Amino acid sequence: MNESLNKTPLAAWHAAHGARMVDFAGWWMPVQYESITREHLATREAVGLFDISHMGRLRFAGPDAVRFLDRVLTRRVHTLRPGQIRYSLIANEAGGILDDVLVYALDPGDDAVDWRLVVNASNRQKLLDWFEQHRSGFDVEIHDDTLASAMIAVQGPNALAAAQRVLDEMQLADCRLQELTYYTGVLQADVVVSRTGYTGEDGCELALPAEQAVAVWERLVESGGRPAGLGARDTLRLEAAMPLYGHELDETIDPFQAGLGFAVQFKDHPEFIGRDALRQLADQPPARVRVGLRAEGRRAPRQHCAVLDKGERVGEVTSGTFSPTLQVPIAMAYVRPERSEVGARLTVDIRGNEVPVEVVPLPFYQRTDR
Repeated sequence: MNESLNKTPLAAWHAAHGARMVDFAGWWMPVQYESITREHLATREAVGLFDISHMGRLRFAGPDAVRFLDRVLTRRVHTLRPGQIRYSLIANEAGGILDDVLVYALDPGDDAVDWRLVVNASNRQKLLDWFEQHRSGFDVEIHDDTLASAMIAVQGPNALAAAQRVLDEMQLADCRLQELTYYTGVLQADVVVSRTGYTGEDGCELALPAEQAVAVWERLVESGGRPAGLGARDTLRLEAAMPLYGHELDETIDPFQAGLGFAVQFKDHPEFIGRDALRQLADQPPARVRVGLRAEGRRAPRQHCAVLDKGERVGEVTSGTFSPTLQVPIAMAYVRPERSEVGARLTVDIRGNEVPVEVVPLPFYQRTDR
């Protein structure tokens, strides 16, 4: 292991329990334990546990915290009520995506609001630098809590029941998970409990002090959770058509190409960074759009594979896998708008072989209890 890598509070536990560890965005992370497929299916059928402590956790305080977040996020922050969480983007001046984030308006119980962002691990330092560049004129404090805390995702049809047992037994938070609506959260002492996730399943995420992580994780395992690595997290989010930064999102891609126009709010939000460029982009046809592909056979298209129409390149794959749930190869890609209609028949160049694919609706998978 490269000793320069960051380690989550659970890293030693993963290694001691047979996880295959890899360098991911500068962190020593478990990619799988016994089998990606088994971890994937355990999450779809019961409870999967994911160490997501590598995700950046930033806290904003001061008189101008809301005004600053309104400036740097593409969605309105000042309309959030305590307890609400909102998906948003951070754009550069040209409208390119710097990151996709969750913004939390938490209620600490003293008539104030605790403002937080969860950001992608690979973008944490970039965003800290970006915020520093743009904080002039704002009375705001920015705290990076990432290294002092942990974050655990509990996902699957039995996730809330398993997490509730642990919350109650360990007296972590006095809340009823079933009463939390999607994209809401509570803050009690140093623990944040949110009804959020990145798998397409129901569940919650827990942010807590680093020193509590191992005990909570082990109790979640005893409560029925199956530890899962980055491999299953990727196949799960791909089936649910959730974009991943560095694949479906980057600074060359705008929100409308990515199908994330809902995360850009112009009304009552006049001064956010990238607004003018995004206003222009919203009013013109996109040069490319994100689509779902289902391939024939068993070979899955992978990132950077060319998408072809009668031999002409019309797009590029951003993510692909053999779907453990659907038992077919699937992929997301950016293609020209005129070849993006559902049912379009194309091919993907997989190592010199043109494999037939069909454009299909997104998401590939959606749980039936919604």
